[in-house]
Amino acid sequence: MKTALRAASARLLKVTAAASALALAAACSTSGLKQDKGSPWAPGDDHRQEAADGLVVGHRLMAAGEHELALEAFTRAALDHGLTAEVLSGMGSAKLGLRRLGQAEDLLRQAVDADPAWPEPMNNLGVALIERGKTAEAVQVFQRAYALDNGESDAIRDNLRLALAKLENPAHSEPQKEDYKLVRQGSGSYLIREAP
Repeated sequence: MKTALRAASARLLKVTAAASALALAAACSTSGLKQDKGSPWAPGDDHRQEAADGLVVGHRLMAAGEHELALEAFTRAALDHGLTAEVLSGMGSAKLGLRRLGQAEDLLRQAVDADPAWPEPMNNLGVALIERGKTAEAVQVFQRAYALDNGESDAIRDNLRLALAKLENPAHSEPQKEDYKLVRQGSGSYLIREAP
């Protein structure tokens, strides 16, 4: 009985060793696992593909309203591109969409400092400021953004108009309920509108 058991164990060990060697050889080959036509097995992964650019993914996710995922994509983009004005602006805009206004303001200020001639992050900074109740500073930021944009952006013009109206008519007697929402614009700007 012991001899038969030893013989069976030896055969099993040889088969296992042969299968392991075959799998190791297939994994180490440069061509990888190939999919034969009509094979029931799934093809292997192709690890030669490059990942999509985090900036592109982040902008697409922002357009879809997926601010948390966009923030993750912009954070990954920072690893590839560094903290450029576009990455900082994307991260700040995503934080703005998540209503993390203090963090959004900090990131958007950094974006404006990195590229002072770019009106989109300046506009988004103005939105963050007005949402935080810093209306006078928001008006100045919107005016700079509008001047840099040469008055071509309707979103920046509307934001400036709303900020000026809010600055001229502050509520002194009764606190007014101000329901504003952020609406994604095509170039990455946000427009303040009264909620219905």
